[in-house]
Amino acid sequence: TFQDLHILGDHAAFIFYPLALLYKIYASVYWLLGLQALALALGSIPCYGLARQAGLSASLALTIACVYLLYPLIFNLNLFDFHPDVLALPALLGAIWAARAQRLMIFILLLLLICSCKAVLALAVLGLGAWLGLEKRWPYGAIALVVGSVWFGLATRVIIPYFSQNPESLNRHLSRYGYLGTSFADIAANVVFKPWLLLAGLCNGPNLGYLLLLIVPLLWGLHPRQSRPLIAALPFLLMNLLAQDPQQKDLLHQYSLPILPFLLVVVIDSLAAQTAWLRRRRWMLVWSLVSFFALAKIGYFWERYLTTLDTWRATQIAIVSITSRSSLLTSANMAPHLTHRPTVKLAVPGAEKLNLTEFDFILLNQRHPGQDSSPELVQQLIGAIRDNGHFQTQFQQDGVVLFTQPTAPLAQEQD
Repeated sequence: TFQDLHILGDHAAFIFYPLALLYKIYASVYWLLGLQALALALGSIPCYGLARQAGLSASLALTIACVYLLYPLIFNLNLFDFHPDVLALPALLGAIWAARAQRLMIFILLLLLICSCKAVLALAVLGLGAWLGLEKRWPYGAIALVVGSVWFGLATRVIIPYFSQNPESLNRHLSRYGYLGTSFADIAANVVFKPWLLLAGLCNGPNLGYLLLLIVPLLWGLHPRQSRPLIAALPFLLMNLLAQDPQQKDLLHQYSLPILPFLLVVVIDSLAAQTAWLRRRRWMLVWSLVSFFALAKIGYFWERYLTTLDTWRATQIAIVSITSRSSLLTSANMAPHLTHRPTVKLAVPGAEKLNLTEFDFILLNQRHPGQDSSPELVQQLIGAIRDNGHFQTQFQQDGVVLFTQPTAPLAQEQD
């Protein structure tokens, strides 16, 4: 990875291995983006199934599926890179359906799929198990508790430390909870002996805003009498509330994803019990549409993405010129289209200290430097490349510049 870390040493996301097979068919990041969009869309199917399972009419169940699709997080997640967590969303909804339908094998397979997407999702499985236990669905609750606890322990104590070659590798994520301690032991001790730190982390303005963001799109259907499914969401809800990272307190990033299925179950159960605040399909859809246009980041298309179209054609020409067996330095924005190569590093702060001769190609965009970069850094790199004397300019158009070493692999060697 860009962090020089084995993929299993990051989040133990085994799901990347079957996903990588798609690159054997055609090496393109669009596989990931397409699968992400498909997974988000597929979540509407178990939503419909859960609604029908609860005794709602077909038309009302279809409305619930639309409410899911209009939830702002669903739209926003599809704009923010690729995250394997997204593949777990329909699986988590499907696991709830399978438990209620008493489909044991489907339930177990979906739990395994959820765990394969990221180690921390084992906490969602544990939460699911605790809730199912309280619902007196003992076999399913017990299985979820066993699968979640075993996988979380195996992933965090064996797999991640082994592949990262660092027993303390998990602690790198603890900076988000720095006020509680610098290690798991410190955090546990402070929670017990300094509970005021925990209360201060929970009771504050950003957390209130975050809770409102979560519930407002579904507020019409969230009744306290049917709130028991939220027990399953508590692990991730507490993690997000206690974190100091603002990305964990919005509807833009993947951190709130495991909470959504249980909010939807509360809505479905409230409708089935006729305790929902709104019961007419028309008003449910109006509420969802208003929430969507208020919180979904539709404006990103012209504010962020369409602004780079002026160099799109030149970028495509340059990318085609880079062979598949080469080492490469490029911007964060172009790297996903070139990652099926042996070595890819990012032109971000710190890149000016790299030994440039280790790269066969260097691809930069002067107009759009990419995430975490700047025009000044790009100009600094271009100056260093030209002073280096080992590179020649292979392509230059619309601010896109491709440098190559004469010893770089030939284009006809490309797979």
